[in-house]
Amino acid sequence: MAQGLKSEDDPPKVKAEVHEQSISLQTHAQPHAETVSNSKKTTTKVKEEAVDNQALLTSSRKTRRGRLKVEYEEEGAELKREPCDWRTQLSFIREMRSKRDAPVDQMGAEKCYDTEAPPEVRRYQVLISLMLSSQTKDLVTAGAMQRLREHDLCVDAILNMDEETLGKLIYPVGFWRTKVKYIKQATALIQQEFGGDIPDTVEGLMRLPGVGPKMAHLAMDIAWNQVSGIGVDTHVHRISNRLGWTRKQTKTPEETRRALEEWLPRDLWSEINWLLVGFGQQVCLPVGPLCSVCVNQHTCPAAHQCSPSKKLKSSPASPSPQVKGNEGQERPRGNRRKGKAGAPPSGQTS
Repeated sequence: MAQGLKSEDDPPKVKAEVHEQSISLQTHAQPHAETVSNSKKTTTKVKEEAVDNQALLTSSRKTRRGRLKVEYEEEGAELKREPCDWRTQLSFIREMRSKRDAPVDQMGAEKCYDTEAPPEVRRYQVLISLMLSSQTKDLVTAGAMQRLREHDLCVDAILNMDEETLGKLIYPVGFWRTKVKYIKQATALIQQEFGGDIPDTVEGLMRLPGVGPKMAHLAMDIAWNQVSGIGVDTHVHRISNRLGWTRKQTKTPEETRRALEEWLPRDLWSEINWLLVGFGQQVCLPVGPLCSVCVNQHTCPAAHQCSPSKKLKSSPASPSPQVKGNEGQERPRGNRRKGKAGAPPSGQTS
């Protein structure tokens, strides 16, 4: 019985071997566990660093992209900027021009040609009226055109007309002597290079002596019924700057044209010249604009700033102001000659 019980228990030798094996397994397992643990820690650390780096990159990218986007938008907004209240201002100008009773409405380039003449003659007459209108009031231009039409205003007639006769007919338009030469030269070029009809492109028109961008664009519009650009004269130039329709104050009509064409819808390019010319003749005058009767006086940046020049006041005891002439003689201020047209040609009647 005692032997049976003893046999069931493990012998001391076996127990010792099992104990040694257990210790060995634990010894081998411990480095492996430490390796796995270190690996996990390393992996976790790498992942955390990757996440941090990604966050930094993402944050940096977002910051840079945001700045570029803002800079682009600001640049684009500046290039395509539309002036504040321009639509309202334009609507009010249309309202003030609704009667169509300004000089340009009755005597402008669209009213000076012979509607019964052949198409090429009508186009030529439009060009001549535009050349005469520079630095000249519409009433004077209309009178000169009427006299020219009475002498058969066409290419052949002008080529056969001597300069003295042409000068008598167009006087007293501004710079009439220079315009006589330009008209003769331009007409000869039209006959030689364009078959007797005016050019149908802006580039071709500007090849003609005395024809600039304003005349070329207006000729394309009126004569050829094609809108190639805005015709900017002194009225359009002045009013556009007063209303703030240019990003900065422009110095020449050509600068104003470029500034307007940057933002003004193309379908308004033809109308804007007619509107602003008449508005400048009646309300927004060069000197002493009638701001008090202008509907745009509350939105115009220049409203009430261009007041008429004050007249000199003279006391009863002092004579009226005198100015000295070229010879040192004094003459009343009101007798000074105006303009640069010069004396009329010999034989010219008023």
